[in-house]
Amino acid sequence: MPTALLNARVLVDDGFRDDLAVVVDAGVIVAVEHARDTHGTTERLDLGGHWLAPGFIDVQVNGGGGVLFNDAPTVETIRRIGAAHRRYGTTGFLPTLISDDAETMRAAIDAVDAAIADGVPGVLGIHLEGPYIAPARRGAHDASKFRALDDDELELACSLRHGVTVLTLAPDQVPPARVRELAARGVIVCIGHTAADYAQARAALDAGARGFTHLYNAMSPLQGREPGVVGAALEDRASWCGLIVDGHHVHPASLRVALAAKPRGKLLLVTDAMPPVGAESDTYELAGVTIRCRDGRCETPDGVLAGSALDMASAVRNTVATLGVPLGDAVRMASTWPAEFLGVADRRGRIAPGLRAELVELDADLRVVRCWP
Repeated sequence: MPTALLNARVLVDDGFRDDLAVVVDAGVIVAVEHARDTHGTTERLDLGGHWLAPGFIDVQVNGGGGVLFNDAPTVETIRRIGAAHRRYGTTGFLPTLISDDAETMRAAIDAVDAAIADGVPGVLGIHLEGPYIAPARRGAHDASKFRALDDDELELACSLRHGVTVLTLAPDQVPPARVRELAARGVIVCIGHTAADYAQARAALDAGARGFTHLYNAMSPLQGREPGVVGAALEDRASWCGLIVDGHHVHPASLRVALAAKPRGKLLLVTDAMPPVGAESDTYELAGVTIRCRDGRCETPDGVLAGSALDMASAVRNTVATLGVPLGDAVRMASTWPAEFLGVADRRGRIAPGLRAELVELDADLRVVRCWP
């Protein structure tokens, strides 16, 4: 039955409004109208002046709720990760598989297909982060899992039947012709974990790559005579860049440079989250190595960053507090623009009639009160 959400500061296309009612029915937004015009609903829910935003969409979620997708690529793992992140406003996500063997990749793809078919809340597809990446920029990935993107591997990477596939690869390891094949088959190719130079990154973009995975991290830097992958990312007007705004992965000044360089709408908040999000334990195993999280920083014993303990609501707060981004755009970086990147903006990512009623209520401190549906 219809419900009218009232007395909220609602984020619509032209900014926040405090005079609107959002009417939802059967998981769909059926009206966004002036509050005084709302009649005939069976339930009226007063949000007490809180913020009402589109549910967050995270395109890079390795784990949460104490589990890592690589360790158990099953529907139940996906369900548990999704439930952990939902507490922090994430209503859509891509379970993310770090570089692994072909058997584990196949199991992960099958699990995502089954999760979508079973209606597990929030699952939009899969993010394959590797294994076609560069040993020189491997981060915490297990280099023994890296391999060439041959014909069999291409078929595997393109085998998801439901939802969206994002594939992070290194242009110094994968030639433009392969990038072009992946893009032609509907895979969203992102550049990451790469030692490529500017020319190689530019060639991948020209072949159909659409984004950059966790900008600045695990990629060749911008320098005066060699712009590197970071330079290619900041220069390109069409591509999207994921940002981990946790105070550990990237210096705020570098993030502000990205904000100044990229067109509005081309930067996405991601968490790169690991099992500690939504869990009590601050340690986990990754490729046989014990990772510890202290003060929000997840690292190997030798100090290499290994994902994050970041949740999306915290990413939004950090973006406002440390980068000075207006709240409306910080929320869009977590919802509207990821939906556009994934090609699902006709169904989610905004508060507008006809879209899915995937919503998050935030209090005055930008902490999650509840989510819909």
